[in-house]
Amino acid sequence: MPFLPVGGQAVIEGVMMRSPSRVAVAVRRPDGAIGVMERTFQSVTARHPVLAWPIVRGAVSLFEALYLGITALNWSADESTRASEAAGAPPKPAPSDRGSAAASAIQGLTLALSLAIGLFLFVVLPARLTGWLGFHDRLRFGLVDGGFRLLFFMLYLLLISQWREMARVLGYHGAEHKAIHALEARAPLTPESVQSFSRLHPRCGTSFLFLVVVVSIVLFTILGRPTNVAQHLARILCMPLIAGIAFEFIRLSGKFADRPLMRVLIWPGMQFQRLTTREPDDSMCEVAIAALERVRVDETVMRLEREDAPAAALAFIQ
Repeated sequence: MPFLPVGGQAVIEGVMMRSPSRVAVAVRRPDGAIGVMERTFQSVTARHPVLAWPIVRGAVSLFEALYLGITALNWSADESTRASEAAGAPPKPAPSDRGSAAASAIQGLTLALSLAIGLFLFVVLPARLTGWLGFHDRLRFGLVDGGFRLLFFMLYLLLISQWREMARVLGYHGAEHKAIHALEARAPLTPESVQSFSRLHPRCGTSFLFLVVVVSIVLFTILGRPTNVAQHLARILCMPLIAGIAFEFIRLSGKFADRPLMRVLIWPGMQFQRLTTREPDDSMCEVAIAALERVRVDETVMRLEREDAPAAALAFIQ
């Protein structure tokens, strides 16, 4: 199965897909039609070669994926308001320049707040809990600290999987994976064909986050127990490095997923995807295909461009 630099993300009633040069979002509108937004996009790693270096590109790609993901989610949320308009509610006024600037500011604040909460829950809080329990030597502290981090990660996924309002988003996440599997296998991009593939994919963002947890356990154990604010900040500053290492492994897993050793290594992350995906219906697969068709280009072109677009190797779920 060839490695193609195409990734995506589930959004509200739809899917975002990305190739090295294009981004497209397809959503199911309340009237049953499929709405599509597409545009060109060039990764900053293509404009600045130093940012495309291994490890560095992982951190850069993560922030690009977060930016694109939030933009796609906002657009899909706007499309969902068509339901109230169709029911007779007054349409939303077109945003002014000032309103657009305010929306961008809110989007930036939302991203910053989300990152701050994530760093507190997965970096600071586990270390504090481990210290309160009396673990101080490097190895035991690192293992217990990492155990808390893994526990919080599992609880986070369990909460998502049990949240009723997320059920359809998780179905679209599964449809996104199936459509990419079909493209990689050169299978017909039809709902019937796409449904025959697995909803689990080695390059999923869930697997990426699991790898971030694993890599952080190793690196934070080397750093030892943080005893002051500066050492907590040092851990936080290591997160881009951790993300970069996890990203490189995700890329390798996409290229060599058929190798026996790689299958063993990616198995845990794949199992976590059972919590963040659901089996989609044909309608969801149709939407995923619509987004994929907008970014699909000749396979040879994608192979030539893949080193310039590392962020496309990930399929994040927000």
